[in-house]
Amino acid sequence: EYLDFTAGIAVVALGHNHPDITAAVVDQASKLVHCSNLYHNEWAPQLARNIVESTIAAYPQGTQGIYAQAADGRSPARVFFSNSGTEANEGALKFARKYGKHVAELGTLGKGTSEALRGDPNLKCGIVSFTGGFHGRSMGALSVTANPKYQKPFTPLIPGVQTAKYNSTSEIGAFVDERTCGVIVEPIQGEGGIHPAQVDFLRALRRRCDQVGALLIYDEIQCGLGRSGKLWAHQLYPEDCSPDILTMAKPLANGIPIGAILVSDKVAELIKVGEHGTTFGGNPLACRVGCTVLDHIAKPEFLEHVQNAGQVLEQELQQALAPFVGSTVVELRGTGLLRGIQFASDPTEIVDLARDRGLMLVGAGGNTVRLVPPLNTSIADIKRGAAIIADCVKQFAAERKA
Repeated sequence: EYLDFTAGIAVVALGHNHPDITAAVVDQASKLVHCSNLYHNEWAPQLARNIVESTIAAYPQGTQGIYAQAADGRSPARVFFSNSGTEANEGALKFARKYGKHVAELGTLGKGTSEALRGDPNLKCGIVSFTGGFHGRSMGALSVTANPKYQKPFTPLIPGVQTAKYNSTSEIGAFVDERTCGVIVEPIQGEGGIHPAQVDFLRALRRRCDQVGALLIYDEIQCGLGRSGKLWAHQLYPEDCSPDILTMAKPLANGIPIGAILVSDKVAELIKVGEHGTTFGGNPLACRVGCTVLDHIAKPEFLEHVQNAGQVLEQELQQALAPFVGSTVVELRGTGLLRGIQFASDPTEIVDLARDRGLMLVGAGGNTVRLVPPLNTSIADIKRGAAIIADCVKQFAAERKA
């Protein structure tokens, strides 16, 4: 028996063998698994509606980007389904490219710049990403994932991508300019080592994107859907940090492959039928399970449990690891049930020691061990996992002193 603090890399938010997930899969598989988007199915529009409505309800102070309201008070935000996180990010990058052309053709960025861009709208094609970010392994998503380990075997990558320093507000003006069509960032970096964005950083990105007519894309594939203790990690921040596009995947169907792109009205109105497509995306099986998952995660009492469990995990680890901070342990980071322990050296042995003791862990960048248990993990199991981690760190530290 194992206690899982990986959740399939932040995927099985409701844990393994959840009865509601099992029932939804079995029932839907006995009816209709796939019909392509040539035909209507009842679950894709239902899940899209649920995503939009739960997002708005969870953040009533939102007024910008995906939260902008129509004259009748309704949200005109829209959802496009894919099959994975990397596909969701690919779609977001495509939408940013088309939006860039639209802005260039409007000629609203100042006389000199507007004349140049109207002459060749393809010039407004730049995409900015950030150090430590991870957005996927397909070619576009890989191009905005600034990690040589992933990129080097597959160069040359797509042109027009620049990488700025994460959380460096001073660099934004130099990288995000009138030829930028999109900026993609994780509000809390996962693969990069559990690094939350600073409020001033996201606020400056939002402001600069508005100034130059670029789209702000939040990749919440790992940090979203309850993982932070809020429905979306960016909902931890002020409303003037809101995105134009939000990508999601991992936990949305608890392990059934799915991804989705939530876009604001100004983006949705530009994307015409047939300009982006998918064969499997929006299939009734994945979307029905997605509805079941969202029904659980979006409930305030569920999110409150995540917050409480995260606080318990933080307190248990802080107390147990205090003797090792400054030597074996560099620091503890994160929020909710997205946590990281950074070590002074490669912590692979700690992952191995934990597995031998019945606890599953996963690494991340920068000598960090990532803690991403299912969101419904009990407080008792949170404490049990923390105790195992403390025991492993104690052994790890002792071996290095010997």
